Amino acid sequence: MKILKRILFFVIAIVAIALITALFVSKDMKAEREIVINKPKAEVFNYIKSLKNQDNYSKWSRMDPNMKKTYTGTDGTVGFVSAWDGNKDVGKGEQEIKKITEGERVDFELRFIKPWESKANAFMTTTAVNDSTTKVVWGFDSKMAYPMNLMKLFMDMDKAIGDDFATGLTNLKANLEK
Repeated sequence: MKILKRILFFVIAIVAIALITALFVSKDMKAEREIVINKPKAEVFNYIKSLKNQDNYSKWSRMDPNMKKTYTGTDGTVGFVSAWDGNKDVGKGEQEIKKITEGERVDFELRFIKPWESKANAFMTTTAVNDSTTKVVWGFDSKMAYPMNLMKLFMDMDKAIGDDFATGLTNLKANLEK
């Protein structure tokens, strides 16, 4: 009986230490990547503000070619929603255009449904390098719920999400520079 009490005490202590540690771990998640595209800013911006075009460059769209997609609203305008339902790698969720600063920035809200529920904000910006070259930045920020934020100690979220953005931006560049 003593050994069971010790095991129980040990398990409770480990859980308590983990929960206390999670209190001190940041809940913020951010990732951002950029690329330069040899096309004028207006052309690049008009392409990226259309969520349907993400199917042509997003890494996640390519992870499940049989993904079911539905759209609500007018693409390229505030309120447009692109919803997906895919395999275990991409899950289920939707992305909504929340704000457009014409020619400069598009803000999105991501609502994940499966495999877990969460929300995040994403954005894409365009900046003219010169008349025929544009810098595109794709970014993401979110907050992890307590105590799930403890996972940040074991996962590099910037690398995981940022590498996917980098792949998408490379695909975007290839598509636009054809």
